[in-house]
Amino acid sequence: MENKLTPTFTLPPTKTKQAAPLTRARRIELLRQVLSDADAPMRSRIAAGLVLLYAQPVSRIVRLTVDDIIQDDDQVLIRLGDPPSPVPQPFAVLLLDYAAHRSNMSTVTNPAATWLFPGRRANQPLRPEYLAQLVHKLGIPASASRGAAIRQHLQDMPAPIVADALGYHPVTTARLATQAGTTWSRYTPGDHSPLQPGRTRDSEYATPPVGAHVAKRTW
Repeated sequence: MENKLTPTFTLPPTKTKQAAPLTRARRIELLRQVLSDADAPMRSRIAAGLVLLYAQPVSRIVRLTVDDIIQDDDQVLIRLGDPPSPVPQPFAVLLLDYAAHRSNMSTVTNPAATWLFPGRRANQPLRPEYLAQLVHKLGIPASASRGAAIRQHLQDMPAPIVADALGYHPVTTARLATQAGTTWSRYTPGDHSPLQPGRTRDSEYATPPVGAHVAKRTW
């Protein structure tokens, strides 16, 4: 076009389909379904729970290992970032049970695999697209669920703490916090007095305060 060898091309804008926003009540309802549906495969329920509770994409979930699940006295933690995040009951019980009875561990290629979601190939985790299909079969809209979960965390904790705890880029959480108009939108990291994270009004299925351990250790 610069050399006048072709006419001017007009490229249509790329159209992206945005997932419908997931309400807080709907997210809690889906989480309750995941926790109580004993007929669904445990592997699918655990993956869906990690999406709904911690806003984790399946590409990160498949990289988790059993070493990322920590038992600290009577508390269960999961290492998604730094520091590890608390795992609420009753999901903690399901997570521990699943970790002890993972699928694809009986083949000769995987006897010592540490992946939380081991695949059928030697020492390889499940493919992200396959795990995404398992979550979808439960009726869980992964993208919308992640969005609802991260918004809830940003309502409860400052964006930098959420970024560290959940393995998100701080620019991403800061942008989302601004869009959501959270009370933490003007928060900046520094030498602050100890934080006292507020509790949500959700039921026993409420998202745990991912930054609680940060408050104890570094503030």
